[in-house]
Amino acid sequence: MKSWKVAGLTILACAATGAALGGAMVVFGWYDVSATGSHTVVVHEVLDVAQTRSVQRRAAGIQVPDLDEPRKAREGYGLFQKHCVQCHGAPGIAPEPYALGLNPAPAALVATARDRTAADIYWIIQQGIKMTGMPAWQYRLTDADIWNIVAFMRVLPTLSPADYRNWDKGNEQEPGLEAATPVPATRAGDPVAGRAALQQHLCATCHVIPGIAGARHHVGPSLAGIAQRPYIAGGVPNTPASMERWLRDPAAFKPGTAMPDLGLGAQEARDIAAFLYTLPPVD
Repeated sequence: MKSWKVAGLTILACAATGAALGGAMVVFGWYDVSATGSHTVVVHEVLDVAQTRSVQRRAAGIQVPDLDEPRKAREGYGLFQKHCVQCHGAPGIAPEPYALGLNPAPAALVATARDRTAADIYWIIQQGIKMTGMPAWQYRLTDADIWNIVAFMRVLPTLSPADYRNWDKGNEQEPGLEAATPVPATRAGDPVAGRAALQQHLCATCHVIPGIAGARHHVGPSLAGIAQRPYIAGGVPNTPASMERWLRDPAAFKPGTAMPDLGLGAQEARDIAAFLYTLPPVD
């Protein structure tokens, strides 16, 4: 029994020492955060395992649609060219210079397509990965778009550089087979979804927003208590419908405004408006 107590105390002492050293590295700036040097081997391995296990856990319940339809891979190729090659490269194609400076480095998607399940890849594209530069594409692409990219990525490991460059020429759309564009369903504003969308559209870089980490900037007005304000945009009655329209097209309400057009869809604007109306006023 005594040996167990000694072992337990030793483990606690080691854990406390490790926590103290980790805290000291943060507080005194000892850990090098520059992108010119890589993480230590230990940190890199911990992050890699954490990312892999986290993705697998969250993607486990995703239902994978039929990805063998040629149209899906064909459309996925166009989306891959537009959104993925710049950071990840492709067979015979290097990433853009800005991506070469990212740390950790963007994954080579040929390897990702071999090593990851379709559900894992879908989740990564949709949700993004913290601290890697990989964005959450669910606010920029539809679910169908994301699955089309997954469909093309299943083909990617089979392509030589020449095959990749000419792939679209051998997989052109057959006349009369154009797919109808799905009409997205609408629903009432969801404050939880709105909070996530607000963070993804970088509202926190310009506004003070209660409860949002890092939202302490005064480039634009504070959003605290915005539901209690009689007007928005300098003179527009503050209603949910007006808020949604303001979020989608600020310049139409106030020409010359510094508020940018964020490219919000109708549902995203409705969700963000719902979240904004939950914000408490400044104490």
